[in-house]
Amino acid sequence: MAASRVLEVAGREVTVTNPGKVVFPNRGTTKLDLVQYYLAVADGALRGIAGRPMILKRFVKGIDQEAFFQKRAPSKRPDWVDVVTLRYSSGTTADEVVVRDAAALAWVVNLGCIDLNPHPVRAEDLDRPDELRIDLDPNPGIEWKQILDVAFVAKEVLEDHGLTAWPKTSGSRGFHIYTRIDPQWKYRDVRLAAETVAREVENRAPRLATSRWWKEEREGVFVDFNQNAKDRTIASAYSVRPTPDARVSTPLSWEEAAESRPEDYTMTTVLERFADVGDPWEGIDGTGGSLDALLELAERLGPAEKPPKGTGRRQSTMPLVEIARAKTKQEALDGLERWKERHPSVVPLLEPADVLVDGMRGRSSLWYRIRINLQHVPEGERPPQEPLEVDYDPWAGTPFARDDH
Repeated sequence: MAASRVLEVAGREVTVTNPGKVVFPNRGTTKLDLVQYYLAVADGALRGIAGRPMILKRFVKGIDQEAFFQKRAPSKRPDWVDVVTLRYSSGTTADEVVVRDAAALAWVVNLGCIDLNPHPVRAEDLDRPDELRIDLDPNPGIEWKQILDVAFVAKEVLEDHGLTAWPKTSGSRGFHIYTRIDPQWKYRDVRLAAETVAREVENRAPRLATSRWWKEEREGVFVDFNQNAKDRTIASAYSVRPTPDARVSTPLSWEEAAESRPEDYTMTTVLERFADVGDPWEGIDGTGGSLDALLELAERLGPAEKPPKGTGRRQSTMPLVEIARAKTKQEALDGLERWKERHPSVVPLLEPADVLVDGMRGRSSLWYRIRINLQHVPEGERPPQEPLEVDYDPWAGTPFARDDH
C-alpha cells in the first residue's frame, strides 16, 4: 500500500497520506476515494464552506470510533491554508481553518474530516451570520413523511417572511433548511429569528412539530433552532456522513424533496447525480434577505420558553430516570440493555420516544447520556433512580469535574 499520493489540485500539490486506508468498510471506500469524491463535487461543497471558519471533526480511527473536534488549525499546515481567529464565550481563542479552494478542501479531508462543519459566518465578519439554519430532528418512531411535511411548513413560514428556503437531507435521520440572510444581525438576533420560525411551525402544525426545548416534552419533529447559537456547526452541503452506506447531506430542489428518501443519497449516487444535474443550490449566493419580519413576529408572539443556562439543576415535569453516561454510544446502549434486563415488566410499556439518547459535547468529542421517561408506566410500577449503569465524567481532570463521586 502506498504511503502517500500527491494530487494536483487548484494549481497546488496536496498530499493524501495512507490513500488506501479503508474509511467505509461496508463499501470498501478508501481515504483517496473520499478525497476524490469531494473534488468531484467541489463546486457545490465550496458553495457551503468557502470563506467560513470550520471546526475539524476528525475520524482518525474510522467511522466506528468517535470523532474528536479540533477547533485549532494544525500548526503544521501549508501556507496556502487560511485561518481566522475566533473568540469563544469561555474566553479562549482558536485559529480555525478557512477553506478557500478545492486544494484546502482536499487537505482537510486528508486530516480525517469525513463531514464538513463550517460556522454560519464569513471570515471577514465573525459576529454577523449570513445563514439561518433549521435542523429538523425527529423523535424516535417518526416517519420520514412527517419530517417532510414539517419541512414544507417551515418553507412556508420562511417564504411568508420574505426569505428563500433551501432544502437538503442531513445525511442522518433529519432534514436541513437553510436561508441566506443579509449579514446585519448578531448571533442572538439570528437565533431569536430561528426560534420564531420554530414556534410558528409548531403553531401551524401542532400535531406534527414541536419547538419545545426540553427533550422529554417533545412530540413529533423538533424544529431545532439552537443550531444558530454561536459556536454551533452542522454538516454542510455535500458532506459525507459517517454511516455504513456513506450517506450524503444532499442539497435538493423542493420538487425533489417531496419525493426524497435519505437512503437514496450516498457517495455513489450523489456523484452520479452531480455529474448529471449539477448543484440545485447553485443560485443560493446573492439571495440574502432580511430578518425584520421574523423579529417583528417574535415581538408579537412574546417571550418563549427559556433554555437552560448551565447553572443549577432543573426539576423535570416528567418522571425521568438516568441510565448511563458513557464515552461511547455503544457503551451507553449496552448499559441500557442491562437496565432493561433488570426491569422486563417496564420495557413493553415504553414508547420509542421514551428512550432519550443524547449526544453531549465534551472537551473535544461527544459523550452519550441515556435517560428513560417513565410517563407511560403506572406510577406504582416505576423503577426508582438507581446507580448509573455507566458513569463517565467527560470533565474528569478539569475544573469542571463532577463532585458527586
